Amino acid sequence: MNQVCPHIKAKGKPEETTLHQHLMEVSLAVEKIAGALNFDAEIARCGAILHDIGKTSSVFQSRLNSKTIPKTPFRHEIASCFFLSAFPENIHPQLIEMVIAHHKSILHDARDKGILDLEEVRGDTFSLHIKDWNNWKVDAIEILNALGIKADNISEQQAQENFDKVYDYCDDIVQERGFSEWRGLLMAADHFASALSENTEEYLKRTFQTPNLNFYNRQHKLYPLSEKNSVSDKRHTMVVACTGAGKTDYLFRRCKGRIFYTLPFQASINAMYKRVKNDLKNDNPNLDIRLLHASSSISAKGATKEEKIIQGHVGAAVKVLTPHQIAAIAFGTNGYEAMLLDIKGCDVILDEIHTYTNITRAIVLKIIQVLNYLNCKIHIGTATMPSILYNRIINILGKENVLEVKLEDKELTAFNRHIIHKLDDWDQTHEIISTAVLEDKKLLVVCNRVQHAQEQYKKLSDLNPEIPILLIHSRFKKGDRDEKERLLLGLTEDGTPNGNFNTSNKACIVVSTQVVEVSLDISFDLMITEAAPLDSLIQRFGRVNRKRNNDTIGKFKPIYVLAPPEDEKEALPYDLEIINRSYATLPNYEVLQENQLQAKIDQVFTEIDFLKIEEHSVFKEDGRWTIDKLTHNSKAILLDLLDIDSVNCICEADEDAYREGNTETRSKLTVSTRYYIAQNLNQLTKCGIEPFILPDAAYSSEFGLDVSKAKPEFYDTKYSFL
Repeated sequence: MNQVCPHIKAKGKPEETTLHQHLMEVSLAVEKIAGALNFDAEIARCGAILHDIGKTSSVFQSRLNSKTIPKTPFRHEIASCFFLSAFPENIHPQLIEMVIAHHKSILHDARDKGILDLEEVRGDTFSLHIKDWNNWKVDAIEILNALGIKADNISEQQAQENFDKVYDYCDDIVQERGFSEWRGLLMAADHFASALSENTEEYLKRTFQTPNLNFYNRQHKLYPLSEKNSVSDKRHTMVVACTGAGKTDYLFRRCKGRIFYTLPFQASINAMYKRVKNDLKNDNPNLDIRLLHASSSISAKGATKEEKIIQGHVGAAVKVLTPHQIAAIAFGTNGYEAMLLDIKGCDVILDEIHTYTNITRAIVLKIIQVLNYLNCKIHIGTATMPSILYNRIINILGKENVLEVKLEDKELTAFNRHIIHKLDDWDQTHEIISTAVLEDKKLLVVCNRVQHAQEQYKKLSDLNPEIPILLIHSRFKKGDRDEKERLLLGLTEDGTPNGNFNTSNKACIVVSTQVVEVSLDISFDLMITEAAPLDSLIQRFGRVNRKRNNDTIGKFKPIYVLAPPEDEKEALPYDLEIINRSYATLPNYEVLQENQLQAKIDQVFTEIDFLKIEEHSVFKEDGRWTIDKLTHNSKAILLDLLDIDSVNCICEADEDAYREGNTETRSKLTVSTRYYIAQNLNQLTKCGIEPFILPDAAYSSEFGLDVSKAKPEFYDTKYSFL
């Protein structure tokens, strides 16, 4: 490809992509996306060409690789709008919406750099951006002409008029409520092309494909849902069945188009992504299946934090993600319009959505409201949903629109597989563990908090030095966690058992947090678990005696549940009252009857507080959008409400590898944690998802993140520059 103005860059080091190349790549992406989503492709192409042309500015070019933070703001998207008159006037509204806010809110931006913010605070926005105009516009016009836009010698007066037109448009539209699909279109295309660069055209060939799901038509008498008819004119699906009944296959059989598949935990979606890729590879050799990791990027400025959706590449045939990423649409966080466009009209599987707090139960409903508004086909699978939530969902979707599927009592009885034992404390587990080791049993120990898991792992390792033992939780580097999951599953790349942990015939111990509750297809011999909400416990129990064959049906294996703590702080991340209610419903020294679980769930979960979510959501239950157009919420509402691992970190020693690595390499180096843990650490700016920097002392591949050492005083002086 012949480069026009190769000295004008769109990106700094290490990519140093030229602006001409970047605009061509974004144009290719936006035309493909526009065609798939029924936008005018020519308008879309014009917006793609215009969106970054302001990067030709000598101010932008001088700052591109500068390590100093400039005192005066410069927004390239504002400078891009100086060339608005080079395009047909009748499409100016669409172009303005695509260009002026593709990075920032036009008003109340987190760093006050939106066009309306800058003008309100400084009042000299145009003069800041027009600097050296007569020199740099020459390069801009040459690039525009090369891309097929006939641009005359735009004067400074014309640039001023274009700026004024854009400003006035923004001043008016910010008074309107709703979202801009044109903004979302440009964001989606820009993200796609920026991530894939010179591979953009090749990857576009794989987008917006409908997956062949014939694999999931498999049947087996031991999996009752596999023999139930999934054909129905009803748009949505609600499946209630125990773990191991074939819910996942059934939900996939209900899908007709592109699929968004959700699971509750970031860590749990790893295994499901691998499983879906393996399931579909024979019938779909080149299918675009995406794993949406790193749910948000937080930009910190003092006490300000901003959540940004990392929406992945638009147009994937299957996306595996967490509900939190979909919920972000309803909260209007940065990038929500791009996610909205991508998911609109698709099949969405909400599988095993945990409901152990009022907040998460309310968010489930809000997600469903938004997806229903977006004309999605919603397929919900659960073993543990309270009736109060079930009924609210049916009311939202309309009973006439939902295919409701449940197992009969006789079918449920065949899934009785656990004998529950209640324990007073950890001291009572010593003999249980010793016996299990002597009898070559596979033991799963589940703790509610990472720190507890780390402590138990250390104790058990010291007591059983000759026994294979594995620690797995959410706060490992993705690369390390992938390796641990591979070990846990005990399978080679081609699915052959290799004798590690899950496929072992010898004694072994796995210590985990709730990340094992869903998606991991493991079957252990016994479990010791801390008390938790009943729905969470039921999911955990499903990792013991999971294999279904003629030899295992009717056989029972032991689950040992520790008594709830007395202190509310020790009960975190759960509500102590809910844990106590859950523990009280469990039998002791008796078989847990599957056909009684719904009644027990309803005993525990008696009410849901929906008001807090409704207050913060920009999408209201009555279908109204309350967010100002061309803006997004800068406050990380979801982080505050969910208290989830939502910021990304890397270790000191990995900084250079992260800066120089591609998207996949960077992903493997990241560790997820809570914002409050990382907020005082250094942050890598202008690179990837801007991770926080962990002291090397705070991380090991064996234990994962030690939050007690995630503090600035633990930084290694060898990484400091005097």
